Amino acid sequence: MNASPQKSPWPNAADRERERGEKRNALLSAAVRSFNERGFHATSLDDVAASLNVTKPTIYYYFANKDEILFECVRLGLDGIRQIAEAVENAGGSGLDRLTALMRGYAVIMTKDFGMCVTRTADHELSEESRSRFRALKREIDITVRRVVEDGIADGSIASDDARLTTFTLAGALNWIARWYEPNGPLTAEQIADSCVKTLVQGLAPRS
Repeated sequence: MNASPQKSPWPNAADRERERGEKRNALLSAAVRSFNERGFHATSLDDVAASLNVTKPTIYYYFANKDEILFECVRLGLDGIRQIAEAVENAGGSGLDRLTALMRGYAVIMTKDFGMCVTRTADHELSEESRSRFRALKREIDITVRRVVEDGIADGSIASDDARLTTFTLAGALNWIARWYEPNGPLTAEQIADSCVKTLVQGLAPRS
C-alpha cells in the first residue's frame, strides 16, 4: 500500500506569486496614502516601511526606488480612468450619454487614493523617464475623451464647437475633485460624482 504524498510546507509558485502581489499592493497603498497626505518629497521610504511594520530593504525587494513607486501609483489611477473611457467609447447611446457615464466614473476615481495621486502629483516630481510615460498616459485618456465629445457634437447631443477646449474644461473640473474631496465629509463619492456631472452636463446639453 502506497503512502499518500506528504503535502509540502513550502508554497508553490502560484501561491508565492499571489503573496508577492498582495505585499506589493500593500506597499503601494501605504505609499499613496502618504504621498497624498504629506506630499511626495515629504514622504520617505522609512515612513512607508514604518507604516507597514517592515524594514526599508523590504521595499527594495519590490521597487527600485521612490520614483518607481510614485509612477506606479499614478499609473494605477490613470489606468482606472482609461478602462472607463474605453468601455464607454464602445458603448451604445448618444455622445452625451456616453460622456456622462465616463465623467461619472472619472469623478469617482478622483475620490480614491490612486486617482487623487494623479492630480496631486506634479510632473516635475517624477524622473524624466517616468514623466514622459506619465504624460503619454494622460494624452491617451485625453484623446479617448475627446473622441466621445466629438461624437456628441456630431450627433447633436453636445452643444460645443470646440471638442479640444471642452475636453480640457471637463478634465480640469473632474481632476480638481481630488483636491477638495473629504472622505469623511457629508457626501459619498457617488453623490459627489452625480452632483458634479449633473452640473457639467447642464452646460453641455443643447438649449431647446
